[in-house]
Amino acid sequence: MNENTGQSGIPTDYETLIDAETWAFIRESESWYPPDTAEAPIERQRDIYDAMCRVFHRGYPSGITARDAALAGVPCRHYAKAGSAAPATVLYLHGGGFVVGGLESHDDVCAEICAATGYRVIAADYRLAPEHLHPAQFEDSLAVARAVAAAHPGPLVLAGDSAGGCLAAAVAQAARGQGPAIAGLVMIYPGLGGDMTRGSYQTQAEAPMLTLADVLFYRGVRFVDPSAGGRDDAGLDVATPGIRTDPPGGRGHRRDQRGGRAQDVRAGEAGDREVLGVGPRAHPVPVRRGELPRPHRPERRAVDDLHGLGARGSRDRGVHDRDPQ
Repeated sequence: MNENTGQSGIPTDYETLIDAETWAFIRESESWYPPDTAEAPIERQRDIYDAMCRVFHRGYPSGITARDAALAGVPCRHYAKAGSAAPATVLYLHGGGFVVGGLESHDDVCAEICAATGYRVIAADYRLAPEHLHPAQFEDSLAVARAVAAAHPGPLVLAGDSAGGCLAAAVAQAARGQGPAIAGLVMIYPGLGGDMTRGSYQTQAEAPMLTLADVLFYRGVRFVDPSAGGRDDAGLDVATPGIRTDPPGGRGHRRDQRGGRAQDVRAGEAGDREVLGVGPRAHPVPVRRGELPRPHRPERRAVDDLHGLGARGSRDRGVHDRDPQ
């Protein structure tokens, strides 16, 4: 039995909580990305992560092409589907603790989103820590979002996993009343802060693939003073009206802002923007096409949500840039 005791002293039976298919994925991932990777030098971490992502790369679906072209001075990759009019654009912000990842790590994930939705997908290669400390990652993401909106006037949907989910939320909040207009937001196990001395930060401190020690390490690398404040990104505070991750009416639940075990934010709002989060997923790798064949696999849900938000944005242009009072 795989049972760990979190820092709260409460045992967590991960063999029961995590199904066999996901365990197989976790173990394969850990064969390439060992649990102690966060203790390695930064460049070594990036080498390990990139090598793992190459192993998991499933190639492009038929009809998908990509080209690299910077936006607002930030390297970006632009995905297009042959024969699609691309009625909406998805800006994808990759995960990786703000330290690892880039255009290659999530390449086939973005290609799959493009193929499944028919939307234009743009991935941003924002600057990484520790060479570039906060708020460099946020500044790059917001600049790209504004450049995308200027270049492609249709609905803009933000998406990201882990650190990228945090950045997507921060961009959505920064855009309130200032632009660009955001049609929707999909976050996959986003890191949105929270009190790390309680809740699942403690009960699941030794969760597979993302421990509390890992979270603290990546936070420490990114900030000049990691202990300052409760915000995970410029202007982003999950207690602030406009980013509601525990929506009223019991429409969703999640795991105290952290990912080691799955969270499931089904709905909320960022201003007038629909916010959707999906789980369960195992950190630190976005699940690739065909890896989890269950009909409810989360990447399918994420794609469906992205498609729905873009379609709604096409029908309801001009609504999502309001700053509700």
